[in-house]
Parts: sequence; C-alpha cells; structure tokens
Amino acid sequence: MQNRILQKVDVSRVKMLRELSIETFVHTYAQFNTEEDMQHYIATEFSEEKLLQSITSASSAFYFAMEENEAIGYIKVNYAPSQTDINDPQSLELERIYVSAQHQGKRAGQFLLDAARDIALKNSFEYLWLGVWDKNTNAQKFYAKNGFVAFGTHGFMLGNDVQRDILLKLKL
Repeated sequence: MQNRILQKVDVSRVKMLRELSIETFVHTYAQFNTEEDMQHYIATEFSEEKLLQSITSASSAFYFAMEENEAIGYIKVNYAPSQTDINDPQSLELERIYVSAQHQGKRAGQFLLDAARDIALKNSFEYLWLGVWDKNTNAQKFYAKNGFVAFGTHGFMLGNDVQRDILLKLKL
C-alpha cells in the first residue's frame, strides 16, 4: 500500500468523479444487469449535472482515496435531509463506496470505510448506515467484519429493475 490520502471532491474534479463513478459501477454491476438498465442509471445518476448538485450540496460530500495523485476509489456520504432513506439527523449515510478494479484487494475499501467512520465520529453521529445489494455477498461479509448489522431493507431502482438493498448500521 502506497501513501493514501483522503481528498474532498470539489467542482473542479467533477469529470474525474464521473469517470471513476462510471468505471467502478460498470465493473461491479454490469455482469448482473441489462445494458439498458445500466445505461439508464449511468445517464441519470452519473451525469455531470447530478454530480455537481451533490458536490455543492451542504448535506452531501464525495471524497477520493488518492494514491500517487491518482483517484483509486471514492465515497459519497449524506447527512439528513439528503439521505436516501431514513433521514435521521443523528446518522451519516454512506451512500457509495467504490474502488477501482486494479486497487481491489489492496485495502482501499477499508481505507474508505474507515474514512467514512471517522467523518461520522468527528460529527458526533450515533451511527453510520448504508444499503448493500442483497446479491452482493462479498460486500455484506466486508461490512459484517467491520461491525455492521442489518436493520431493514429498501428498494433500489436500477433502470427498470427494482432491486433490494439490505440496510446495515454501525453504532459509533
């Protein structure tokens, strides 16, 4: 592992964020979903306009994991009222955590999860929560190893496909 740093994403990095978002999302989910559903999701969720809205929102933030001036992964965190589901002001939602394919298995995901936990602790939140696709068993094992426990489910739209996320919580 090289020296990694966490860097908050600002508007000057929206193109880099968009490219990394698309690359990591396609790598993670393309094999499980139709091309049409993937393209619809990418067009709506990873457009520059949508990403800029989140970057400039006071209740959302993106952070890159940087290694040798390269973004190797990122997280998106949401404060209430921008959370996707429960909107609890005592919590921080980890909406996205993605690592580039060439950096998977090198503890970059752990670095990003630890960063999200640190952000939650610095803001004195009671817990950190997230949704993980019910078919993503590797991610579920990773979160369980880090102390997350299930507390519910919610629907997630990928194009025209309604998928199910397991909601996980980590008490701080």
